[in-house]
Amino acid sequence: MQRGKFVIPFSQLRMADVESVGGKNASLGEMLSQLHAAGIRVPDGFATTAEAFRMFLAHDGLRERVRMRLDGLDVDDVGALAMTGKEIRGWIASAPLPGELRSEIVNIFKSLTSDSSSDVSFAVRSSATAEDLPDASFAGQQETFLNVTGIDAVLARIRQVFASLYNDRAIAYRVHKGFAHADVALSAGVQKMVRSDLGSSGVVFTMDTESGFRDVVFITSSYGLGETVVQGAVNPDEFYVHKPMLQAGKFSILRRSLGSKLIKMEFDSGDSNVRTVDVADKDRHSFSLSDAEVLELARYAVIIEQHYGRAMDIEWGKDQDGSIYILQARPETVKSQSNANAQQRFRLLGNSQVLVTGRAIGQKIGIGPVRIIHSVAHMEEVNPGDVLVTDMTDPNWEPVMKRAAAIVTNRGGRTCHAAIIARELGIPAVVGCETATEDLTEGSVVTVSCAEGDTGNVYAGALEMEVETVQQGALPPIAVKIMMNVGNPSLAFEFQSLPNDGVGLARLEFIINNAIGVHPKAVLDYPNLEPDLKHAVEALAHGYANPRAFFEAKLAEGISTIAAAFWPKPVIVRLSDFKSNEYKKLIGGSRYEPDEENPMLGFRGAARYLADSFRECFRMEAAALKKVRDEMGLTNVEIMVPFVRTLTEARGVIDLLAAHGLARGSNDLRVIMMCEVPSNAVLADQFLDYFDGFSIGSNDLTQLTLGLDRDSGLVAEGFDERDPAVKALLKTAISACLARGKYIGICGQGPSDHADFAEWLMEQGIESMSLNPDTVVETWQRLARAA
Repeated sequence: MQRGKFVIPFSQLRMADVESVGGKNASLGEMLSQLHAAGIRVPDGFATTAEAFRMFLAHDGLRERVRMRLDGLDVDDVGALAMTGKEIRGWIASAPLPGELRSEIVNIFKSLTSDSSSDVSFAVRSSATAEDLPDASFAGQQETFLNVTGIDAVLARIRQVFASLYNDRAIAYRVHKGFAHADVALSAGVQKMVRSDLGSSGVVFTMDTESGFRDVVFITSSYGLGETVVQGAVNPDEFYVHKPMLQAGKFSILRRSLGSKLIKMEFDSGDSNVRTVDVADKDRHSFSLSDAEVLELARYAVIIEQHYGRAMDIEWGKDQDGSIYILQARPETVKSQSNANAQQRFRLLGNSQVLVTGRAIGQKIGIGPVRIIHSVAHMEEVNPGDVLVTDMTDPNWEPVMKRAAAIVTNRGGRTCHAAIIARELGIPAVVGCETATEDLTEGSVVTVSCAEGDTGNVYAGALEMEVETVQQGALPPIAVKIMMNVGNPSLAFEFQSLPNDGVGLARLEFIINNAIGVHPKAVLDYPNLEPDLKHAVEALAHGYANPRAFFEAKLAEGISTIAAAFWPKPVIVRLSDFKSNEYKKLIGGSRYEPDEENPMLGFRGAARYLADSFRECFRMEAAALKKVRDEMGLTNVEIMVPFVRTLTEARGVIDLLAAHGLARGSNDLRVIMMCEVPSNAVLADQFLDYFDGFSIGSNDLTQLTLGLDRDSGLVAEGFDERDPAVKALLKTAISACLARGKYIGICGQGPSDHADFAEWLMEQGIESMSLNPDTVVETWQRLARAA
């Protein structure tokens, strides 16, 4: 294909051509030519130039009419904006393409299709010359036309793309970003289509979109053409891949979340060229990408990121033959531009009924009255401070989205339009709620929280909250390592940005309770369960080979997410420490758990793992830990055994772990014991024969030393880790570990609550303190001052 004055083949474009063909088209040419040898597939095509667009506008004084019409326009006046945009688009639609431009398009189209079948189809997309720059995202503002066949249809769609530079949302965005209208021209990209209508498609970010964590690739995927994912019409599957382990050749998929994927877009022979159809139940309950495809796509994303030297936002499609193609790549423009030295942390202080839940976008909290908007025709009803609730948004909503205190949608995933714009505007959004427009009441005040992990919650009423500005950066050196207690894996990417020496306590109970939700024995007894329980287990295990595979995979995902977030720092994972009353709350739990008078002193910890009735359940925990360390390469994971009452239990658990492939010292594995029973301190030296160190659980140790039930308000006043008896046991345990050169840390609440206690522990020579994340910086600074 020959390069013309007004039309250029993708193969001859480079990033140096941004001013001529816009960032999107220049990037396609860059990847097509420069990354082909690395295995990156990009469909071929061509682009019209900015000069072609300007020549088109110069016809019959069109440019001057447009300029005069836009002068003085108040883009915040939604009615005036709509009227102006419609009028300008009408002018452009009625203007003919100049003959020279038309001739070049026809010739290059013939060349492009000369060796293709007669039914080859094209996507015609916009690429603004100020688009996809590192500090601005014009994504989705101009039109995209899919399954365009034949030169006449391509010519018509190019004119429609030109007109879309004056869509309402595009006009408003340019004003808000400070771009002069005349400085932005439009290039039309005409690209061969991948038959992802017969496969799947989606979006990739080379960082975590919510926290800005750079060591993961985040992938969304759904069946059919990718417009449903970008528009937010579906709740897609989600995948996280760990870059360091991907590059090390390990199995690096950290997390998989099954989306509902209710509809898909496919080719159609009608006027619109595409249609949406329902997805079969079997496909909804399966992942739209295999693990091998996820890893292939992640490798492509890393290659593209390394080539451009910045975080990228990538659209992809899988052809009917299984080949994965890159359809677009542009700089990520929100988290990569944020201030890394200061972060706002939002925290709820109250609680109320949860009305709806969905995917959390951002990490903020918004409060306001519900404003339900069913169509773009009524978007002017949104008032400043409203919580905008709708089925889904598209770029037409952009002019009013910035008024909202928060946004809630029925449909959409983390990479849909509503999510992208909410991040850019700094507004919390909860997407993919499915029934928000039905379950929320017009005018009622709600609290929209995106500050609790992956799940966004919409609460009834205005809840109290606090906002803290956390300054990042180096803290003064101190004589003790500061680690963190992390329960929720979905917060790990955020917490890793705090100053820390790793994770001193990662709780398996949180993963079992929130990501799994079913009793391990119900998983093992499947399918021999009563109908209701069997159905519940099946529903949870959709997308996995069987319920046992689901249980082990979800455990591994939670553990590996925390381990990857803090890699290569140590992450001490405590084996499950549910009491019988807590296990009973899981699905099926009442069928399996005993009624105990005092579960705190009952069937828990090492005694549970060693019991014949629980051994097969424990095998699943061990399998998950072994997968994370051996298959995924996250050898920073260490194991902590809770509530070991006797030396016999100590020996038994160590032997049991070894039998499951988790022997101390194997692949550098450390096994720590939680020192929380007085016998652990009294016989510290003998317990250390079996373990690589202690992590002090000061809550249980205080309770058992002083004979206090820490759950009883009647005696709560006497609970104090600083009591001389407790400190005597602590001193014994610390001294024993130091004498034998073994690890000694503390993961209880005491150091966070009592400054003098933290200082005393440091004086005793404790190696680490594991704190709740919200107390890390303050405690660190306090200990530095005391040193």
